[in-house]
Amino acid sequence: MTLVGNWSYPTTIKFGNGRIKELPEACAASGMKNPLLVTDKGLASLPITSEALDILDAAGLGRGLFSEVDPNPNELNLEAGVAAYKAGGHDGVIAFGGGSGLDLGKMVAFMANQTRPIWDYEDVGDWWTRADADAIAPIIAIPTTAGTGSEVGRASVITNSVTHVKKIIFHPKVLPAVVICDPELTVGMPKFITAGTGLDAFAHCVEAFSSPHYHPMSQGMALEGMRLVKDNLPRAYADGTDLEARAHMMSAAAMGATAFQKGLGAIHALSHPIGAVYNTHHGTTNAVCMPAVLAFNAPAIEERFDMVSAYLGISGGFKGFCDFVQTFNDDMGIPRTLSDLGVGTDKIDELTKMALNDPSCGGNPIELTAENTKQLFIDCI
Repeated sequence: MTLVGNWSYPTTIKFGNGRIKELPEACAASGMKNPLLVTDKGLASLPITSEALDILDAAGLGRGLFSEVDPNPNELNLEAGVAAYKAGGHDGVIAFGGGSGLDLGKMVAFMANQTRPIWDYEDVGDWWTRADADAIAPIIAIPTTAGTGSEVGRASVITNSVTHVKKIIFHPKVLPAVVICDPELTVGMPKFITAGTGLDAFAHCVEAFSSPHYHPMSQGMALEGMRLVKDNLPRAYADGTDLEARAHMMSAAAMGATAFQKGLGAIHALSHPIGAVYNTHHGTTNAVCMPAVLAFNAPAIEERFDMVSAYLGISGGFKGFCDFVQTFNDDMGIPRTLSDLGVGTDKIDELTKMALNDPSCGGNPIELTAENTKQLFIDCI
């Protein structure tokens, strides 16, 4: 099978090995003549970033780079990014990297010409209409991991550095105009990043499929996304140069992020505050929380996951699926408890309050309360 394609769902996606070379054409299609490439601190010095900058430079598009992006990006990173964007006279953003680089890059394009604080555009009701849509700069997204799927999303997660609360900032025009999915860019990912990001994609699919909301298209994407992760993450984890497995994982990541338009749930409601307070890796945190959340949601999802198990070739219905998840985590070197990630019991009440305020709560099939959410944290720790 030749894993190359040009897709237009949910936006223009150029998928295939080596397609990073088409970056100048993507810039032209987006109206960029002086783009700013935004990535995270870890990626800035790696060859894949240098290659992208070389491609831009050779096409007369400059070498604009901003990389002061933390693993859980915050409004301070954003302010610095906007300052760099304005100082360089840039006319668009290339969001390059994993979830942190993609999320921050999208927000630099969003906020570069807005007049209100970032928190005024939180994903609450119709707050997104407060933004000047015409002032949002064009965005190209280039993922270098296969996990968050932020490249096909209309929102970013930004941590408030003062309150340590993760906020979702949404606007329809934050959806990148062009996405370049080049599996070759993911070859250098370390095993623990391959595992954590891959299981993040799996969590997106699991929670989207569990959500009680009606969205059959998302339901189908979530189901096939789970299959792609099940079949290909072990291959990518064992051999980082397996380009077929890497390609399927990139597809699964985009599918998971598209599917969770249907909703997320308790896994993300727990992991968002944990990541904000303890600065843990998001996908790994999701994976640690998943077994406890599946058990908690069992009365509402058991029957539908009997179907999932059959589709994935897992025996034993819902119980077999839960057993598979724990074994899958173990095989990927994921810790079994949050305490292994440095999470203590001293802030459970604070974490519980933060989780209940997280918008992911609305997609959980069983209503989250102070009592059962606190117990979930205890079960995970």
